[in-house]
Amino acid sequence: MNKLEILVVEDEPQIRKLLQIILENNDYKVTFAATGKEALVLCANNFPELVLLDIGLPDISGHQVLKDLRQWYNKAIIVLSVFDNESDIVSALDNGATDYLIKPFRTAELLARIRAAIRRNHSEKESCITKIKDLEVDFLSMTVKKNGEYLKLTSTEFNLLAIFVRNSGRVLTHQFLLQEIWGSTLNTETQYLRVFVGTLRKKIEDDHNKPQYIITENGVGYRFASLDN
Repeated sequence: MNKLEILVVEDEPQIRKLLQIILENNDYKVTFAATGKEALVLCANNFPELVLLDIGLPDISGHQVLKDLRQWYNKAIIVLSVFDNESDIVSALDNGATDYLIKPFRTAELLARIRAAIRRNHSEKESCITKIKDLEVDFLSMTVKKNGEYLKLTSTEFNLLAIFVRNSGRVLTHQFLLQEIWGSTLNTETQYLRVFVGTLRKKIEDDHNKPQYIITENGVGYRFASLDN
């Protein structure tokens, strides 16, 4: 059985060595890039299953690498960064990151995030299109339209919306959503979920301060309101 390849974009030798040990011990094939330009070339040549991307690169910004990769690379990209403020997280997500993990990271958490991202790479094979009022969700192409216009969603935002749409009308707990998106290691980290829900609301709601689709169930989670067409 061929090993899944992960491209690690990281310029710090100690972190590169740590990631190599972690990933190879868990049966992943690992390739490395120390700069953004090298990452773009390796990703184009190898088309890995997943990219682990450091934001602080010596040549070009990791945010720019994300933008460039998302021109053609449609698999998971997990950002590894020492920056833990919300603006950096949201910027990375808006630029196309699937997930965002803050350094120093825990090995079990990193592996759980990787497994969840790879599962999502293989899970969106449905050919159906779901229409809810002015939204149209295409599960095959992973695209969303609002009033006939395409919306620019990150991979994680799309996956979150897909979970909501498939469970429209149901109250989904924070723990359920965290488990579906990131796995069991983050089932209490509701701040991650709030960031994603907030950015998704800004894109699909007419007024994100008065949401019609993603309704907050205080202290419990969220409910996606299936509105009549």
